[in-house]
Amino acid sequence: MLFCSQEFLLFFTLLFAIYWALPWRSARIGLLLIASFYFYACWNKQLALLITATTVLDYLLALGMDRSASPRRRKLLLCISLFVNLGLLCYFKYANFFLVSLDEALIAAGVPMWINTLRVILPIGISFYTFEAINYTVDVYRRRMPAERNLAHFMLFILFFPHLVAGPIVRARDFLPQIRLPKRWNWYRAHLGAQYILMGLFKKLVIADRMAWFVDPVYAHPGEYQTGVAWIAVFAYALQVYCDFSGYSDMAIGTAHLLGYKLAMNFNMPYVAVNVADFWRRWHMSLSSWLRDYVFLPLGGSRGGEWKTQRNLFLTMMLCGLWHGAAWPFVGFGVVQGLYMMIHRVFRRYCRKHPRLDAVLRSLPGTLLRWALTFGTFCLSLVIWRSADFATTGHMLERLFQPASGLKGPPLPVIGFWLTVAVAAAAHLVRHFGLWQRWTWRMPAELLGVSYAAVLMVALVLAPHGGKAFIYFQF
Repeated sequence: MLFCSQEFLLFFTLLFAIYWALPWRSARIGLLLIASFYFYACWNKQLALLITATTVLDYLLALGMDRSASPRRRKLLLCISLFVNLGLLCYFKYANFFLVSLDEALIAAGVPMWINTLRVILPIGISFYTFEAINYTVDVYRRRMPAERNLAHFMLFILFFPHLVAGPIVRARDFLPQIRLPKRWNWYRAHLGAQYILMGLFKKLVIADRMAWFVDPVYAHPGEYQTGVAWIAVFAYALQVYCDFSGYSDMAIGTAHLLGYKLAMNFNMPYVAVNVADFWRRWHMSLSSWLRDYVFLPLGGSRGGEWKTQRNLFLTMMLCGLWHGAAWPFVGFGVVQGLYMMIHRVFRRYCRKHPRLDAVLRSLPGTLLRWALTFGTFCLSLVIWRSADFATTGHMLERLFQPASGLKGPPLPVIGFWLTVAVAAAAHLVRHFGLWQRWTWRMPAELLGVSYAAVLMVALVLAPHGGKAFIYFQF
């Protein structure tokens, strides 16, 4: 049930009307639980039951940790929770990846054999709610928060449908207190939620899905297209994946606002970042902060010397790549991002010892250079991400850096690509200078309503027929 589908519109309209008509907080929580279970069960009933069962197990294990004074018992309960959550994640998402990789390695070593793969269905969003459950049990174990006593509250934290299948990754200590707060209708919050939903729809339907027309044919047959077309596909995919995922996050945040809940912001204009560290503080912020708190810092963080810090950065980013998918190109993407982070750290230390160079890089021309380098290198790393295998990556890189003419031109008129880039750039400028907030506050309500209706109409008219599933559903 996609956010931008008619089925979801009907589902949410009915839920919205009943939710605010109910006067009791417990009844609203129950309604959201039923709706969230139905939302996931529309895709697969058995896996919806599996998520519910693991949620109940984590609830009981956290209660046991909270009530126990024995460090050994508390650690045992935490290990059970981690084993179950990570075990299910590895089974559903990574088992076949490791089996196929082992089979290929044995064949390459001259030991021919056939390892049967497992017939499993990958649960949508398993990486997201697994990390949420781990965040909760680890925080309870560390005594950073008490265990939730109310089962319905904890189940809503995990199953809340706006963030269930593609984030943002929610922290228990941020979401659980919101459940206990009374919910009262607020026009300002409803207005804010509508803005987020419209912005997300526009990003997804008008930009991301249309950019796919420039991307998919080129990546399917990179050797058939001209070098200029390959570069357009690279930048079009950067725009597609950003607008697709941030568009989903915007709609999730807006939907939650309409129900009286606040989800964490997941993107903060990452394509204006001036270095790779700044980029990962802006891109998929809920994942970046999770990896910092539950991987990088437990590994030792920046303590223990430069070599260990570099090692921790590399391992964290490699895990970030593997989190995104069970395929070697995703691991390769993580490795490249880890190398970027390591190089950036070394270069930053070098600049601190050379104040003149640092001053030049902080000037306007230097800042533009840093931005171009950051954006360009990230786009090139997405070639690995988008490719089905490393062979496709090689073909794409060959086409990018070995000019070729006399081949196919762009799948669509290139003016469509440049117009989309112009719209995205203009939107970034409006956001950067805070113009949107000023305009909406000063604009008459009637004109504001007409403008929202116009944005919605443009999104529906320009949306490609059939649409595409959100890219991050596979993670």
